[in-house]
Amino acid sequence: MSDTAEVPAADERIKQTPAWRKALIRPELGGICGTVIVFVLFAIFAGDSGMFNSQGILNWSVVSAQFMIIAVGACLLMIAGEFDLSVGSMIGFAGMMIAIFTITLDWPVWQAIVVTFALCIAIGALNGFIVVRTGLPSFIVTLAFLFILRGFTIYLPQLIERKTIIGGIDKAAVGDWLAPVFGGKILSSLFTWLGDSGIIAVFERGNRAGQPVVDGIPMLIIWALALVAFGHFVLTRTKFGNWIFASGGDAQAARYVGVPVNRVKILMFMFTAFCACVFATCQVMEFGSAGADRGLLKEFEAIIAVVIGGALLTGGYGSVIGAALGALIFGVVQQGLFFANVESSLFRVFLGVILLFAVVLNTYIRRMITGER
Repeated sequence: MSDTAEVPAADERIKQTPAWRKALIRPELGGICGTVIVFVLFAIFAGDSGMFNSQGILNWSVVSAQFMIIAVGACLLMIAGEFDLSVGSMIGFAGMMIAIFTITLDWPVWQAIVVTFALCIAIGALNGFIVVRTGLPSFIVTLAFLFILRGFTIYLPQLIERKTIIGGIDKAAVGDWLAPVFGGKILSSLFTWLGDSGIIAVFERGNRAGQPVVDGIPMLIIWALALVAFGHFVLTRTKFGNWIFASGGDAQAARYVGVPVNRVKILMFMFTAFCACVFATCQVMEFGSAGADRGLLKEFEAIIAVVIGGALLTGGYGSVIGAALGALIFGVVQQGLFFANVESSLFRVFLGVILLFAVVLNTYIRRMITGER
């Protein structure tokens, strides 16, 4: 008898996929390529304009973080097979409700924020409930709420305050325990040390002479990174993430194997509303005011960021990391055009080109690798 153990034969029913093929069919491919191209272009044409010093990096990071927050919610909802076109109006509505609760009704800021979050999440649940119970396309249902919420955002401040912009929130937020969670900064002492060490720029004159130009990381960026990490973990490491993919891929088949499709979709609408409210609260804390025009077109920008990141409009396929890269492309292009002294109106032209490139690349590579037609 031979001492050598017999090696079992490979199962021919299991197809072995090379690592490079797996990489090429990842949904983030278009977003990664787009991000590399954008950074290379602006490094060439705006590298010496201050775009990549501490202040420049902060500028496009903040803009990217804004897109990133709403892109995470839109990504998970699109993977679940639904759309929410009311995101932009939800941002304006949430900000206005915080202002009305705080300034008009004289509530503490923390109470106004908590009640506004509860209200927005309830509206998100209502969106989802109507979609799953009536079978109407989410495009139609949320388009209706786009107009409803925007209408209330314009009507309520005019009715109560006789104006469409309500300010004074920054003063009301002084000393509030919850406001810094959305409008504060962290690591200020680290940036002060970096400025004192000459690693980053400091102000040379005026009241802030000697202080670092960048004095901390805004909570907006922290929220964006936290939501991306949370969304990625849920989507790729939990059973609920599998439910999201299944609900968007084939809802009926998912129901047959016990996936609570309706509950998944409603929860995704609620999470999208939560992300919109986070955006609105950070915005209100930053500017100290709320305006009826806040959030215009943000729903489309969120969807574009998700599509750039590799998600399919039909659902069942996508990546939170890809959506985050799409949002990063948004921020870098928007601020990069300014640093490169290019007409800012070309931002949407550039964005459209990136969108087409990312979608075509993702579709072509996926079809080439998988043999789809």
